[in-house]
Amino acid sequence: MPPLASQAPARIGMATRPWPAYFAIVTILLLVLSVVAFSDNLFTDIRQPSNSDPKMVVHGLFGLAWYLLLALQANLVRVRNLRLHRRLGITTFLVGLGVTLSTLWVFIAVWKGWGAMSAEARANRLLLPGFALALLLAWRWRTRPDWHKRLILAGTFLMLGPVLARCYDPLIVSWLEPLAPAFMARADEVGFLVFFVGLWIGSFALLAHYDWLTLRRVHQVTIAGFVWLMTSWLVAALG
Repeated sequence: MPPLASQAPARIGMATRPWPAYFAIVTILLLVLSVVAFSDNLFTDIRQPSNSDPKMVVHGLFGLAWYLLLALQANLVRVRNLRLHRRLGITTFLVGLGVTLSTLWVFIAVWKGWGAMSAEARANRLLLPGFALALLLAWRWRTRPDWHKRLILAGTFLMLGPVLARCYDPLIVSWLEPLAPAFMARADEVGFLVFFVGLWIGSFALLAHYDWLTLRRVHQVTIAGFVWLMTSWLVAALG
């Protein structure tokens, strides 16, 4: 039996408008994590060699610009300034292209063979095409907000490896090691894996939860992004 007319608006509102600021909040958190991850390059150790390496400087600037624009664009949608959001769209996608090309530049410059790389490095090589494809499809489907925003966010999640890896020391080790040095000496590697894997998988789990609250299903983009992440790591681990 269909719901009474007086009940329908309330139910629709509950089903379609939970977490109205989800994308705005998540993109701000991603920006904060990226700044924390590379705080040494930005603030505390600006004379390190990578800061005078052109390929790393270009890559870092594009990466920071991407996270800044990502947060700005999501919050423009939240405050319903769609006109400015659309005007910044081409700039955002050009920065995304810059992220892709500058990352590829770094990958080529440091290439020493597939077998010589760690599993994490191999996975990052396989995740970059996923980011590029997600951005291309997001541009193609920019008039379909449900696909557009998820493609951009899921694509960004695929590139989180270096950010999460570099966040562990400033966010966990910096305060826990002085408090419990013996514990950290024993559990540091396990702690890193829990932090690294937990946040990466958790980012997709949170997006899936948002999908369920808003759509009552997990969106195809969320599933595809997670499958790409896990497949890339499986191939990388197998060498």
